[in-house]
Amino acid sequence: MALFLQLKEHSCQWAVWKMDENITELLNLLPVSLKVEYEKEIQRFTSEHRRQEWLSVRVLLFTLLGEKKEIGYEDSGKPYLVDGSFYISISHTKGYVAVILSSEVPVGIDIEQYGKRIHKVIDRFIRPDEQVGSYQGDITWGLLLHWSAKETVFKYMKDPDADLRKLCLSPFVLQKEGQFQLREYVTGQKQLFDVGYRINPDFVLTWVAG
Repeated sequence: MALFLQLKEHSCQWAVWKMDENITELLNLLPVSLKVEYEKEIQRFTSEHRRQEWLSVRVLLFTLLGEKKEIGYEDSGKPYLVDGSFYISISHTKGYVAVILSSEVPVGIDIEQYGKRIHKVIDRFIRPDEQVGSYQGDITWGLLLHWSAKETVFKYMKDPDADLRKLCLSPFVLQKEGQFQLREYVTGQKQLFDVGYRINPDFVLTWVAG
């Protein structure tokens, strides 16, 4: 499928990859040296889906940068590039992976597949003072954007709090794409974030940089 969505602005870029390829097809998108290396690495995963997901992230990263980048992980699970050349954030949902990169500022990204299950966990992430809007008459999109935006900021923050109710979205009118604001009440700074978003028939995508 190659790139499904891509955006470049200033020192930041993000992209979404649709995982249509099998393992062999993904490996064939890489130069021979990387193909051999990654073919060995994915053997540590017993799940075919996990192999496809892991490999799709690396193929997407290679597609964006044109060179191999090694991804490390902090104890918290937060990814980083070993050579320190870019800030990075990674997300995945059924059928898609997303990566955001910036050479200058920390970043966060989240992608969430459309699904009604989000209604069952409203009390875990929606605050009493938040207003959840609908898109094309469906409030599920609004709930997904609230969840996704909070996951994005959670990934961005240096010392995040697991309670997503400590993050609050300002009211906004849902459109196919746009931007809204989110304030954190985890720290004394109460930082305000500008969160970008897109709604796709299969998923919602949110990101933050800076």
